[in-house]
Amino acid sequence: MTRDAFEALDRLAGGLGTALLALVTVVGWVLVGTACLIGIGLPMVRPMLSVTRAVAERERARLGRWGDQVVSPYPATRPAKGWHTDPATWRDLIWLAIHSTLGLLLGLLGIILPIMGLRDASFPLWWHLLPDGEVGSSLGIAVHTWPGVVAVGLSGFVWLAASMLCGGPIARLQSLPGRRLLSPHPSVDLSERVARLTATRAGALTAHAAELRRIERALHDGAQNRLLAVVVMATAAKRALERDVADVGPALDRVQAAAEQAVAELRGVVRSILPPILENKGLAGALSALAAGCPIPCDLKDGELGHLPLSVEATAYFTVAEALTNAAKHSGATRVRVETARHGRILRIEVEDDGAGGAHERDGSGLAGIRRRVEAHDGSLTLTSPHGGPTRMKVELPCES
Repeated sequence: MTRDAFEALDRLAGGLGTALLALVTVVGWVLVGTACLIGIGLPMVRPMLSVTRAVAERERARLGRWGDQVVSPYPATRPAKGWHTDPATWRDLIWLAIHSTLGLLLGLLGIILPIMGLRDASFPLWWHLLPDGEVGSSLGIAVHTWPGVVAVGLSGFVWLAASMLCGGPIARLQSLPGRRLLSPHPSVDLSERVARLTATRAGALTAHAAELRRIERALHDGAQNRLLAVVVMATAAKRALERDVADVGPALDRVQAAAEQAVAELRGVVRSILPPILENKGLAGALSALAAGCPIPCDLKDGELGHLPLSVEATAYFTVAEALTNAAKHSGATRVRVETARHGRILRIEVEDDGAGGAHERDGSGLAGIRRRVEAHDGSLTLTSPHGGPTRMKVELPCES
């Protein structure tokens, strides 16, 4: 519950920030509207629309960070409609009015409650330092006796309890107008979104085909050859048995060694499809094993991940495994850091090394493969790798709550 309370407080603080931006924008609209009445404000309408859109996009990004994915109705590749005929603009303006008032009040309430709680709970420690006549409790009630001081201290714990219990609902109520109004109107053309989904699905099919080819090559070049060697050696042992019993022992030893190698090859192929450690120990345990086996000293920090779909766990595992492999092979790094955390319905993964940098995606590279895997889940990958380092890869994967 404590973790949920801090998360709600973080959400409310972010919402308070966008509410303040919305309030400033509303004041700007009032000034522009007043100027329009005397005929000098019309040139400022379009800049104010741009400001409104920027504030709305910031709120969409904030909601997205907490798992409420709100698709922007303003694709960069499509010319914007006239503002008076664009339903998204009117929805942004309605949201602006609501968030600058109700959102601001809810944000202030969510922040003030824990502050009042901490103030009043600690009141018995410093009340005697107040000058005579000073206000005592957070509600403005003057206190001059110990019974009153104790009552104020107890009320502080009540405020803290109220903050912990009500923080989540207040945060959800604060974000409700954004979820409802900032998403695209049903009449908005979502062809760009459909095209993006089509591209990511095509990428997923390509990645799937590449994975099948890799498995086929591993079976054909590795395990199949080992099994053929077992057959050949078993035939040789059979012939040795017919000629001289003394030669059978060494021949069977060779058969056993070849069979063990074939089994090892098959195990390697199976583990590359879906590592058993994911099922046995979960993602946290699998990442710990990767960090322990990394040739470079690896610092792993994993938060509370909760239950994740197996496909998301597999994608996260292979993402970290490929990133660590790249760092060990190409970066020249002396240390690498892996951090995983879940925020609502978003799993975030960050891998950073202190190597030489200069990493880039190209067809057939491990980074391109990671991107295909991530985008197949409607996730995102951000890579920053300036020359001289560090190289930082951030991955976000949607997952069920």
